[in-house]
Amino acid sequence: MSEALIYSAVRTPVGRHGGALAEVRPDDLAAIVLKAVVDRVGYDPARLDDVILGCANGAGEDNRNVARMAALLAGYPVEVPGQTINRLCGSGLQAVASAAQAIKANEGDAFVAGGVESMTRAPYIMLKRGTAWDRKAPEIADSTVGWRFTNPRMPKEWTISLGETAEVVAQQYGIPRDQQDAFAWESQQRAQRALEQCAFKDEVVPVEVGGSTDRRIVDRDEHPRADVTLASLAKLKPAFAKDGTVTAGSSSGINDGAAALLVLSNRPSVEPPNRPPMARIVATAVAGVDPSRMGLGPIPATRKVLQRAGLKVADLDLVELNEAFAAQALACIKDLELD
Repeated sequence: MSEALIYSAVRTPVGRHGGALAEVRPDDLAAIVLKAVVDRVGYDPARLDDVILGCANGAGEDNRNVARMAALLAGYPVEVPGQTINRLCGSGLQAVASAAQAIKANEGDAFVAGGVESMTRAPYIMLKRGTAWDRKAPEIADSTVGWRFTNPRMPKEWTISLGETAEVVAQQYGIPRDQQDAFAWESQQRAQRALEQCAFKDEVVPVEVGGSTDRRIVDRDEHPRADVTLASLAKLKPAFAKDGTVTAGSSSGINDGAAALLVLSNRPSVEPPNRPPMARIVATAVAGVDPSRMGLGPIPATRKVLQRAGLKVADLDLVELNEAFAAQALACIKDLELD
């Protein structure tokens, strides 16, 4: 079976909601990384079998198939197709998994895979009713985050907000407020140290923003906050429940950005860039959980992928874990017995 190898990996800086990347369309953000991911290793995009991007919104300038739009904007040949897939927060990772799966199934040798989201530019959307000439006030939803126009047949506990699911997890695992705050603070400290050490300089593609009179370059992540302290986190009020423990400080941000990988087969007929691969995709897995506890998804998915790879947690030197909420991450760390 062919193996999937990663030869190039790039991303834009991560912009805050309403921040430095707010004026950049999502298809333009994606085009920037699609161009850079092949240019940096001198790979001809005409040799690509497909461009696969994850995008959780798709309701606005994402234009239904942002992968195809961005590929054209990046100057890829019109013969290179593009597909956009949606697994919500895991969409970009699913795009990479889909590329690896295609390679292992001998359905392609060369892919660009990644994801894009502009949560700042996510549009308001209006429900189109099924009645002609309906003059009732329209129902409007903000598509930035969360459910919209949910089916009334869906159990109410399955349609609660992401923050409310974090409260459910915190209660289930007995994770107190101070433990969540400590985890959030340490996460901010790690991100800040990485920025100070220029740990991301090789992967970040600068983005030019502004007009002719105020043009500027964005090349640094905005989300990490250098001034966060345990004391400042302790002052925050619960964000999702009156007597809850989850706050804005222990929740993930609402951001803008894009990323892309060049994923190639190791078949002899494939001509890779003149450099060794960065990584090999060994296995992938997905799993479903009760929607009211959505943040626990990494637990069964991790167990499944380790089994497929023939590995144990003890075999891992480094783990990168989703941190949607401190409570959710701590629950996964506890259940999976991660160091």
